[in-house]
Amino acid sequence: MSEIDLKTPPAQPSAPQAGLGLAALTAIVVGSMIGSGIFALPSQMAASAAPGPLLIGWIITGVGMLMLAFVFQTLAQRKPEVDGGVYGYAKAGFGNYIGFTSAFGYWVSAWMGNVAYLVLLFATVGNFIPAFEGGTTKIAILFASVLLWILHALTLRGIQTAAFVNTLVTIAKVVPIFTFIVIAAVGFKAGLFSADIWGKAVSIDGVSLGDTLHQVTAMMLITVWVFIGIEGAAVYSKRAKSRSDVGRATVIGFLGVLALLLLVNFLSYGLMKQAEIAGLPDPSMAALLKNQVGSWGANFIYVGVIVSLLGALIAWIMLCAEIMLLPALDHVMPEFLAKENSHGAPAGALWLTNGCIQAMLIWTLFNDSTYTTLVLLATSLILLPYLWSAAYQVLLAVRGETYGNGEGRTRDLVIGGIALVYAIWLVYAGGVEYLLTGALFYFVGSILYVWARKERKLPLFTPAEWAIFAVVAAAAVWAIIAIRNGDLSIG
Repeated sequence: MSEIDLKTPPAQPSAPQAGLGLAALTAIVVGSMIGSGIFALPSQMAASAAPGPLLIGWIITGVGMLMLAFVFQTLAQRKPEVDGGVYGYAKAGFGNYIGFTSAFGYWVSAWMGNVAYLVLLFATVGNFIPAFEGGTTKIAILFASVLLWILHALTLRGIQTAAFVNTLVTIAKVVPIFTFIVIAAVGFKAGLFSADIWGKAVSIDGVSLGDTLHQVTAMMLITVWVFIGIEGAAVYSKRAKSRSDVGRATVIGFLGVLALLLLVNFLSYGLMKQAEIAGLPDPSMAALLKNQVGSWGANFIYVGVIVSLLGALIAWIMLCAEIMLLPALDHVMPEFLAKENSHGAPAGALWLTNGCIQAMLIWTLFNDSTYTTLVLLATSLILLPYLWSAAYQVLLAVRGETYGNGEGRTRDLVIGGIALVYAIWLVYAGGVEYLLTGALFYFVGSILYVWARKERKLPLFTPAEWAIFAVVAAAAVWAIIAIRNGDLSIG
């Protein structure tokens, strides 16, 4: 007997009067990808690689992420009936429990990231108001909490309203980045850029950069995180005016952000010596602009960081709620997460998400170092959803599903294969500690899955899913033992 036969599913969410268009979907992609990372990029990259190895690394990263963008574009077109992006593709390809882990991991990563954004936002405000310095003072946490619930109220007004505000903020956050690029282009000194293009003589704090391969690897570890958010439009596929806009927004957003990252990164090498850039405090873009135009430049970038973080918060709060709503409709998350208010906003998911953010904000008052480690480790949970999406495209191409007679599959198979290899590398680059900690999160989070299946009187697992759950449980036990022995730290 099918799951639908067993019990009537909960009511589907009320369809918005006007779906999200291309501009709104693109703004969600750009808004979720651009947080604070681009403003700190110059010093982080300068500490890892010279311009030559940097170019090689960006080419590899750009190709890998472009293939992943094409995966989301292709799946949106070939599987328009699958909603939820990274969740929907994981579930459609590999079953309910894998779909649950994809959604749950994505959700934990997203709300943990929002805690980081709130702390960083008020740490940046600390450049103007000393009481907020560091972002974890009592007054900073108080104001962060007030801002959180203001954004909560805004999102409860409906996804359309929040998406409109996100579009405006995304435009505003790009202005200081463009300003930096223009000033950097005018002040660019080719001699500084080419002085040691392969980094053979550069040393950072007395340590050489190493050979070209080492530099490429080092900078690519940084790029693992700068493109998170590329899947934003796919998560909102259910609310899009047109499914074709989902794929277009993903590719347009990715290419736009990639262009900004490349310009900011490479132009900075023509403004100061590489070793000096590596030693700049974050956000290093502010220090570079101050070096070019004076103190107003630094303050301008600080304001840009604040606006950028505010936009990222709006985008990720929306994504957090949406990624929990759809699994609840499919009976792999508890039913209360599927409840929408009169504005069509996923109220249950929003209350749970922002409640978790609030709890972690309070926790930072007592253990800010533990919070930092948890955010870093939880962020790795977003990488497996990328892997499942790429694997799903490969699966479709191998099976020939959605392909008509004589229709070529080679292009999609190659794109999906490259994206899958890159996604596997991202997980590998994260390290074993991330995988173990991720398994611990998945194991604890499985309570929600069991809750959802029992409240609908549905079977917990298929035989294959029992095997997967056993692996997750074993890895979680391994993680607990490693933590107890001091071999793995989450705080």
